[in-house]
Amino acid sequence: MEAAWLELTEKGYAHFTLDAVADRARTSRPVIHRRWPQRRDLVFAAVRHHHERNPLTVPDTGSLREDLLAYLREVSAKRVELVVLFSVLLAQYFEETGSSPAEFRAQVVHGRMTEAGVDALWARAVARGEVNEKVLTPRLRALPFDLLRHELARTLQPVPESTIVEIVEIVEIVEIVLPLATRQD
Repeated sequence: MEAAWLELTEKGYAHFTLDAVADRARTSRPVIHRRWPQRRDLVFAAVRHHHERNPLTVPDTGSLREDLLAYLREVSAKRVELVVLFSVLLAQYFEETGSSPAEFRAQVVHGRMTEAGVDALWARAVARGEVNEKVLTPRLRALPFDLLRHELARTLQPVPESTIVEIVEIVEIVEIVLPLATRQD
């Protein structure tokens, strides 16, 4: 998996081959082909493996604001390479398979710790009375993370601290998420 990840991140999907992975892993193409008959299968497995080997820590600071700040900082630091991969290096994969980065991401993280952790972050905020569970829709829950992913995709760089704070505090969260999440309906 490490050999496949390195090939993918260095050469992109367009130049990703089972032979190159086999050479890097010091094995043979038939050995790899038995487990992953198509290169897209190996690409997906390598991305999932990398994602699982680099988990995110979901903070519990006692406040939604601080939890969001800490979590967004970690996502920015640890997931920028995946955003670059989705945005640049996997373009041919998406064209070949007819799938989208969102579908690929959903398959990689589906049911994983990331989703459970984010759900726990919001559940703790509900339990503390910081947000109204009745108005906390899936779109509202995802908004801060979608905004961060957008920044990562737009710049292909870790998001600056000032932008993370702005996402949480100044514009999006204070003016959109918290008022919506705390309204009494």
